Amino acid sequence: MKYKRILLKLSGESLMGDKAFGIDNNRLKSYALQIKEIYDAGVEVAIVIGGGNIFRGVQAEEGGMDRTHGDYMGMLATMINSMALQSALESEGVHSRLQSAIEMKAIAEPFIRRRAVRHLEKGRVVVFGAGTGNPYFTTDSAASLRAIEINADVILKGTRVDGIYSADPEKDPNATKYDMISFDDVYKKGLNIMDMTAFTLCKENDLPIIVFDMDSPGNLLKVLKGEQVGTIVRN
Repeated sequence: MKYKRILLKLSGESLMGDKAFGIDNNRLKSYALQIKEIYDAGVEVAIVIGGGNIFRGVQAEEGGMDRTHGDYMGMLATMINSMALQSALESEGVHSRLQSAIEMKAIAEPFIRRRAVRHLEKGRVVVFGAGTGNPYFTTDSAASLRAIEINADVILKGTRVDGIYSADPEKDPNATKYDMISFDDVYKKGLNIMDMTAFTLCKENDLPIIVFDMDSPGNLLKVLKGEQVGTIVRN
């Protein structure tokens, strides 16, 4: 395997599948099976998942709700998704631990960096819930922060498109795909991959990002084997 320890970032919206809201059980099972493939191959896996399929703090602000209040509600949404993913993993025989940035003793461990690393070393998948625990920070920022804290080799950003394009491939048929691109070029071209806080954290800590299509079964394993899947962003 090309990477020993990874952080997988999944969007909450991707869990919806073909639904308009909530969690599609078939999509959840597909993700769990893909994660099991790399888990069985001995890769150390940490996961951060968003909450956009349930609640988004930014949308709450647009409706007149206080942004801080909305962001905390969004963090709780990520915990629902994290618990669902943990359950799906456990049903496939994958040992896992859920750690929360907000204390929730009944359902998750508190986030403790050294404990998280120890879980990974013992061959457990670690799911990080509740974002960073702070409002105004996205789950992309949480993924970047946690990846740096646990010394991950790479962030794998699973999306519904097969990499980074010069324009939105769903809107522009002439959009060209990049196999590899530098952080600086992403800035210059104004490409939207992660929010700037998350992206800058990766750039400053020399942490590569691979954007790939997680909805195609087998892609996650291909990325870990070093095959040309998706787009890699690096310094």
